[in-house]
Amino acid sequence: MNLSFFDQFTSPCLLGIPLILLSMLFPALLFPTPNNRWVTNRLTTLQLWFVHLITKQLMIPLNKAGHKWALILTSLMTFLLTINLLGLLPYTFTPTTQLSMNMALAFPLWLATLLVGLRNQPSASLGHLLPEGTPTPLIPALIMIETTSLLIRPLALGVRLTANLTAGHLLIQLISTATTALLPIIPAVSILTALILLLLTILEVAVAMIQAYVFVLLLSLYLQENI
Repeated sequence: MNLSFFDQFTSPCLLGIPLILLSMLFPALLFPTPNNRWVTNRLTTLQLWFVHLITKQLMIPLNKAGHKWALILTSLMTFLLTINLLGLLPYTFTPTTQLSMNMALAFPLWLATLLVGLRNQPSASLGHLLPEGTPTPLIPALIMIETTSLLIRPLALGVRLTANLTAGHLLIQLISTATTALLPIIPAVSILTALILLLLTILEVAVAMIQAYVFVLLLSLYLQENI
């Protein structure tokens, strides 16, 4: 039994060994292994359609040079989406509720987009720090503000994903606890709370999908600025 509502976010351990790596790799087992046939069954067809749809949506804002990132962005989207949805199942652990993991995904990818811009078009990348037509007295302040906003981008990516998923899991646990506690006392209110819980669960499924998409979409927009 959990000692507090936040114990569900503690990384599970077995014989003192953290199992977070196993929970990150497990979703990959749910995807069928490709073979020499393009279409084998309905599941493979659905998977190929879904991957094509994700790739198309992510590549729309990018030019031809950014299409090299299609494999990385599509794989990241599939990875985050699968983990977020599996984390909504009972008695499961959601790795994306850990800020350390989200930052480990956000920071290297953001840094890669920044380095690509500094390597290919340094003048244009540095030009984002100072809008055109800025009055001379405001130049130092604007450069500091733009630099700060640039450096907090990976933090914003990680915190946004962590906060949204953590808040959703806490709400589900709070309402489910209230439903169980009210059932022997006030059954009518307990049924109403259960309906609210059902609606919240549907909302959290949508949030899990949207947050995975927003995470990868923002990375693609950062990449667009630098290519």
